[in-house]
Amino acid sequence: MSIGPLAGKIAAVNPRLVTRVLLVVIIVVYATIGVLYAALTPVWQVPDEPAHYNYVRALGDDRELPVIEPGDYDQAYLGRLTADGFPPQLSIEPLEYEDHQPPLYYLLATPIYRLFEGAVLPLRLLSVIFGVGLLMVAFGTVKAIFPTQPALALMATGLIAFIPQHVAMTAGINNDALAELFVGGTLWALVVYVRGGSERPWRIGLLLGAALLTKVTTYMIVGVALMAVVIRGWQKRRTWKWAVGQWAWMILPALLISVPWFIRNGLTYGWADPLGMMRHNAIVEGQPRSNEYVALYGWGGLLRQMAHTTFQSFWGQFGWMGVVLPATIYRALALFSALLVAGFLWWLFDRRRPRLNPAQRASLTLLSLTFVFTLLEFLGYNLTFVQHQGRYLFPALVPIAMAAALGLDRLAKVLPWRARALADAVPFAGLAALDVYCLFRFIIPFLTR
Repeated sequence: MSIGPLAGKIAAVNPRLVTRVLLVVIIVVYATIGVLYAALTPVWQVPDEPAHYNYVRALGDDRELPVIEPGDYDQAYLGRLTADGFPPQLSIEPLEYEDHQPPLYYLLATPIYRLFEGAVLPLRLLSVIFGVGLLMVAFGTVKAIFPTQPALALMATGLIAFIPQHVAMTAGINNDALAELFVGGTLWALVVYVRGGSERPWRIGLLLGAALLTKVTTYMIVGVALMAVVIRGWQKRRTWKWAVGQWAWMILPALLISVPWFIRNGLTYGWADPLGMMRHNAIVEGQPRSNEYVALYGWGGLLRQMAHTTFQSFWGQFGWMGVVLPATIYRALALFSALLVAGFLWWLFDRRRPRLNPAQRASLTLLSLTFVFTLLEFLGYNLTFVQHQGRYLFPALVPIAMAAALGLDRLAKVLPWRARALADAVPFAGLAALDVYCLFRFIIPFLTR
């Protein structure tokens, strides 16, 4: 890995130690910035935070799972709250439109709610902890695919750590960070599996069950797991009988964990709605619908707005999408993104690079499927609602960061070796600085009332 002359001498003695030190540095810097965001972002100024908090409060105070009901979403009242900066005289208690969500995150958050008497900061810090976990599994996933290139794992981890919007979301009260952690953890386990892991993959089943109980956006990882069995079976020339047995090892533990939740939903919302999503979609009246947008602006207008807003909000559009950064910052991020894409395509079609072995090809196929399934979920959701929020792509951050790391590494190779470490480090130092700049220059001033 390119880490400069002095670090290179250390690496020659103990490269694993250098890698671990750099990983710890990334995690510590992320955790520090995450704590700052959790402590200083004005209360309720993370998207949907009041509704997630009310779910935790229902478990902590009422000691029962909430049920999403008519009246739990009031677009006019929510608009007034966000416009006025959530003034103390306006209660957040009516915001209960997340009550359909799977319960695992909220069950984990409930003891913290009770211990700290409902304080917001400890609940936000729980999400930061989950964010740290995601960095560790992201590093492990990429390292498992490219064990001789730890710089790739460090770069992928650094990108995930310092995307400003991701930092903001993992410093709020929501189930996003835990969902991403389980997706990343399952993906890591699947990479190990296709590389020759145990043929009794019940642990993967446990991870799948946990994902099913965390957030609906994680459900695509089940499809990735099923495809992992097909890929391994094809590589090893196994039979369909073998594949069915492998699927059973994965699916049965997942069902044992999650079926009680689906039965509860069937009894509550009807057997045609085991996820509670039909009830949710019927209740969120007033939320902008895609067909209404198309009627006004056409498909071209919808697609242009989707691309524009999704890009901005992937990198940073804070509060309830109301705090937009200056155009110069977005242009710089667009240039950075274009370079990463160009570098990745160069790596992908470079005939001179070392050929991937079968295990690497299988692993990268799984990462590609994770990205494609997440993108399809995002597009499908936006066929119903106008929700052009880049954060809905965050379940695919591991494959996105992997591609970005490959691109950055490919671009850095054209530089003299003494300059490569600088090229590797500067983007992530810049993103970390941008995180702090966004917090103090935009989030606090524009969202504080």
